[in-house]
Amino acid sequence: MDVKEAIKKGRSIRAYKDKPVPDDLINELIDAARLAPSGNNAQPWMFKIIKSKQEKDKLKKNKIFVQDFVYTAPVLIVCCSNPDAFPKAKFVPGVDMSNEMRAVRDISIAAQNMILRATELGLGTCYVGWMDKPKMRKHLGLPDNFIVPYTLTVGFADENPGPRPRKNMNEILL
Repeated sequence: MDVKEAIKKGRSIRAYKDKPVPDDLINELIDAARLAPSGNNAQPWMFKIIKSKQEKDKLKKNKIFVQDFVYTAPVLIVCCSNPDAFPKAKFVPGVDMSNEMRAVRDISIAAQNMILRATELGLGTCYVGWMDKPKMRKHLGLPDNFIVPYTLTVGFADENPGPRPRKNMNEILL
């Protein structure tokens, strides 16, 4: 499968087979994230892999996620980013150089690498941003400055949603 095919085949999967994801496939996803570009080569990302029912039950008890399907996914990859990983940027009028913005940008690039690799490997994924981020940060024991913008659910899809409507190219060009 080439990258364009992975992009076209990608879907947000919310139903997974009750089948564990082998560690070697999870490692492939983390390696894809590791290879992503980042500003100043800061590589500000960190990932927490959650597979155990006990830990997912603890997240559910603490009402971390709004959507119940998250707790049934075989693997959760909590995506974290450290804004302090970047060197202090000099002020440039009119340019947003906030390290928080840079940290979100770079974790998003790394996450997209994981999603494309997962598609290639026959895995389904879904970005999940509806979570109590302060509670998740506390659950993971992260410093307050860490950003936890979303979690990826990962597993073997138990659904096959069709393509969603997309805007035409002339609708997205300025």
